[in-house]
Formats: sequence, structure tokens, C-alpha cells
Amino acid sequence: MFLRGLIRCVRKAHEILYSYLDPIGCARAIGVHIGKDCRLIGVHFGSEPFLVTLGDHVSAADVSFITHDGAAWVFRKEFPEVELFGPIIVGNNVFLGAGVKVLPGVTIGDNVVVGAGAIVVGDIPSNCVAVGVPAKPIRTLDDYWTRNMHRFTYVRSMPLKAKREHLLKLFNLRHTGHETLDDAAVGEKVRG
Repeated sequence: MFLRGLIRCVRKAHEILYSYLDPIGCARAIGVHIGKDCRLIGVHFGSEPFLVTLGDHVSAADVSFITHDGAAWVFRKEFPEVELFGPIIVGNNVFLGAGVKVLPGVTIGDNVVVGAGAIVVGDIPSNCVAVGVPAKPIRTLDDYWTRNMHRFTYVRSMPLKAKREHLLKLFNLRHTGHETLDDAAVGEKVRG
């Protein structure tokens, strides 16, 4: 019994490490269908990862894909084998914000932004921004761009120190403490 528990813990630790070091490879290894140029950070695919399909250029951070409805539990006295599943399909060029939950049977179209904390319980059409609980489209993707184009910054490839200085100046913030920022110590891979 102890050995079985220890083996289970080691496997779980390996899975966590693997999902951190190679999240795309880990997701594919557990059966998720994933397109090209995706970014996954802290994503949970539930107990049926093989029911999840992600298109090309999908970004998801701290997102849960839930492919079964556990509420079937309440019917198990009468129907002990009852389960309810649904595949999840995410299109191309999709951004899923932090904390998004996608429930069984959902299809998310192409060119979609789903805002942080949204719970997606129904299909989301292409070319829109969807937010809320439950997630609903609130505007087109073109409208999102138009409304925010004056707010976007172009700092993606800047070194961290230069990015910090640029953003502090942009937002008229002044930090007078003893902050230090050494790009070599922080690492060039850290980018917002």
C-alpha cells in the first residue's frame, strides 16, 4: 500500500515537472490535440484530455478544460453508470485569459479573446471578445482593437530593464526606493 502511494506521488511530481518544462509536449502526451504556435501556462485538462482540441496560435494561462459534468452524481443511486461528457474545441488565434473555465461540449471559434475569470458554458462565435459568468460576446475583435489601439505598447522584445523604465515613464510612476533590476539576474526570458 505504501509503495503504491509513493509511486503515485512520484508520477504526479513527474507530471507537474513535465507540464512546467514542456507544457505542449505534456498536453500532447496525455491526448490533447494541439495545433502550431500555442502557449500553455498552468493549464488543466481534466480527466478526459483526449476530448480537448486546440487550434493554431492558442494562448491559455491558468485555464481549466472540464470535459465531464460531475453533477451526474445525483443520479447514480438510480443509474450507477451514468456519466455526461462533451468535447471541447478551441479554434485558431484564441486567447483565454487567466482563470477561464471551459465546460463540456463548448466550441470556441477563431479570432476570439475570452476575458479573465470567464466561465464558458456555451459556444462562442468567431471574431469576438467574450467575458463574464457565463461568458457572453460583448464586442467584435475589430471593435476591441479600435477601442484599445491607442493603449497598446510595443515593448515585447525590449530587455526587462528598458521595458520597466518605459512603462514607469508611460504611466508617470516614480519608484524612489532601493529597487534594483538586473536583466542578467532576472533573465532575459522573463517577458510580460
